Amino acid sequence: MRKAISLAALALLLAGRPPQSLVDAYARAAGNDKTDAVRIGQRLFARQWSAQILKVYVDAVGTHRVAGLLLSGVKFHRPLTQVQFTNEALTLIRESFAAVPVEEVDLWCNVPLGIGKGVVVSGDYAKPTQRIVFTITVRRGESAARLRERMQDRKFVYWDAEWVRRAFRPGTVRG
Repeated sequence: MRKAISLAALALLLAGRPPQSLVDAYARAAGNDKTDAVRIGQRLFARQWSAQILKVYVDAVGTHRVAGLLLSGVKFHRPLTQVQFTNEALTLIRESFAAVPVEEVDLWCNVPLGIGKGVVVSGDYAKPTQRIVFTITVRRGESAARLRERMQDRKFVYWDAEWVRRAFRPGTVRG
């Protein structure tokens, strides 16, 4: 069944003007199960989010399946409060679970690092070009109430304090 869906989507791509959500889903799909990454992507790219989705991953080993969503921590499509970002992140996770039968969804946000001219960015001596500023992992079946509690608990969610101060509208950051 997976191959048939993937081939049908590919046929749409080759037949003419496919929906933009399908184009975006293929362009941003990653991991060792790109078919499911495209399925999640199609669902997510059917609407515009405030946070920019850079990649949709699905990795599988045997029957274990994990999805990953990489967001840009800069260039939001509109100004956000921290609460709005939290709500959007939880909705992205919920939509990912609805799209495919994965066991968990990992969501993280990166921001680019300023690197100097001539700095090595690949190979053994590579310097990082980005840093993670937000992460959360959600297992299938966690309640919305529990997820909201976890978003505030620094043991379960990573919020980079400097990024939070800069990324969200002034006066809207939780302490």
